[in-house]
Amino acid sequence: MSMVLDADTHIAEPPEMWDFLDPEWYPRRPVIIRVPEDTQYGGTDHMWLIDGQIFPRPAGRGGNVLVTPTLQKNVRDRADVKARELLDLPMRFEDMKATDVDLQVVYPTLFLAFLTFDVAYEVALCRAYNRFMASVADKADGKIRWVVVPPLRDVKATIEELEFGRKHGACGVFFRGIEGDRTLDDPYFFPVYRQAEALDLAICVHQGQGAPALNNLIDIQRSHTFTHGRLPPLVAFRNIVANRIPEEFPRLRWGFIETGASWVPFAMYQLRGTNKADPAFWGPRLFEEYRIWISYEFGEDLPYLLQYIGEDHLVVGTDYGHHTPGTTDRLAADPSAQVHIVKNMRERGLSKEFLDKVLTHNPAKLYGIN
Repeated sequence: MSMVLDADTHIAEPPEMWDFLDPEWYPRRPVIIRVPEDTQYGGTDHMWLIDGQIFPRPAGRGGNVLVTPTLQKNVRDRADVKARELLDLPMRFEDMKATDVDLQVVYPTLFLAFLTFDVAYEVALCRAYNRFMASVADKADGKIRWVVVPPLRDVKATIEELEFGRKHGACGVFFRGIEGDRTLDDPYFFPVYRQAEALDLAICVHQGQGAPALNNLIDIQRSHTFTHGRLPPLVAFRNIVANRIPEEFPRLRWGFIETGASWVPFAMYQLRGTNKADPAFWGPRLFEEYRIWISYEFGEDLPYLLQYIGEDHLVVGTDYGHHTPGTTDRLAADPSAQVHIVKNMRERGLSKEFLDKVLTHNPAKLYGIN
């Protein structure tokens, strides 16, 4: 039986992560604060305090909903808290077995949000995250791989983090669909792409809220994360393809993770209207030539999407860490949580050849995992 690679899981960042902060930054370490349960934040009664801002903040403009810190009422009674925090690896491995997964690729949770305008502080926070994840991967017997969280407003520091991560089990570089005030086709990022290509690290565009100007337009209670979290990766895809960025980096791989795939036909329709290309390019050929993989979610129309993306460039993830135990109910968890997707896919009557691609070979190619 082929090894199953889970293309999208998460850590709920624990307080122990900040033990990896350089000593000079320790007085500014993120700390957990508590508020009464009868506020507008409801069950989010514990938050991270980071330079005077709270995370999560599930009310008001620029808000977010996160499963970290795990002391909040919405999370703390779940039996697998320490596995989510990557503090109990045996429990995490048990959960992997229960979900028919052999290897997980881990993405952040706290860093889905925009945390600080202080560039030096961002570097310190990212370094602490990456060193914590390295410490986990170093003792995970190859079962945990991860994506580097880069301090993108400091390119030199980002390149140093990529080099560190490559030595400690990292297989990709985390991007949100818009970073600060830059879209991902911006030449500013080219040195990062060049180094990722040299180190055989994928560029992993994950839904997240990286653009403060956009974030602060959105009322989280009315729009959830749709506008400032889930739409930016579509912008990234459109701009990367429209500006032919993959042609600048002919060995670099791109993944669009926790985005679903139903938007791809719409994006390609728009691209066809503005970019001249062989009509045959606007289909699976695009993904093959540009080395782009897209995450598929179980409820989407698979036969329809295969016409556009093809079998070789779809991956799936459980979204473990953002799930409600034992359920795939989208309304009881993150909208992308699908912890039993491997079982569900196998029960769907799909061919073994296709399942081997989506569950094993495609994510292995995206992440450069043998």
